[in-house]
Amino acid sequence: MNKLTGITLLAALLLTPLTGASAAGAPAGSAERGKQLYMQHVCYSCHGTVGQGGGKAGPKLAPDPFPYDAFESQLREPRNVMPRYPKKFVSDQALADIYAYVASIPAGTKADDLPLLRR
Repeated sequence: MNKLTGITLLAALLLTPLTGASAAGAPAGSAERGKQLYMQHVCYSCHGTVGQGGGKAGPKLAPDPFPYDAFESQLREPRNVMPRYPKKFVSDQALADIYAYVASIPAGTKADDLPLLRR
């Protein structure tokens, strides 16, 4: 595989929203426990308390997070300035729980649906 194909493949993987197929590939996790771990590991400081992203600090994670394999890869061997979370600090089960939390976050209300913002 050439470099351009690899980059294109990675970009597609990271930008693909969560679907039934990618959710099925994720290990079972507890969204409730995942929320606790998300806060404990200070994920919210860059990604926001509901995965909305933090501008330059951290990308949007929810709703519709990217597939679990890409999520795991980013946490274990991150790109850019995100800290690395090896298994000795975040177990595979804890990672599955965090992913379950992020995947459970519903979409927020659209601006057009807020009465105060309607014209």
